Amino acid sequence: MSKLKIYLVEDSAVIVENLTATLEELADAEVIGACATAAEAIAALNRPDCAWQLAIVDVFLREGSGLDVLKACSRREPAQKMAVFSNYATDDVRHRCVALGADRIFDKSNEVEALVEYCRSIDS
Repeated sequence: MSKLKIYLVEDSAVIVENLTATLEELADAEVIGACATAAEAIAALNRPDCAWQLAIVDVFLREGSGLDVLKACSRREPAQKMAVFSNYATDDVRHRCVALGADRIFDKSNEVEALVEYCRSIDS
């Protein structure tokens, strides 16, 4: 089985570094890229040669919003999943993310293990 290919959309370099290490060690994943703005994410995730299977997106980015990223990726391949990983996983944010096409939403403060389990559950 090949490694799950993950693209991170996160504006905190510390979180990118820590999440990359966690997912690569515990979820048998490979983080194939990361960016900090909505425009960069939209461009990268919609490139035909960017073979991501899971995009993990924060809601609040350096520029733009993770909601913009979800909306721009609504026509992705069926095997491509999008998860939101945010400190602002309120009921309202969760509903908005699902409406825009998020497959799952995780709270950064207490659902890291659930995110790892979700990554493990995706067939790669």
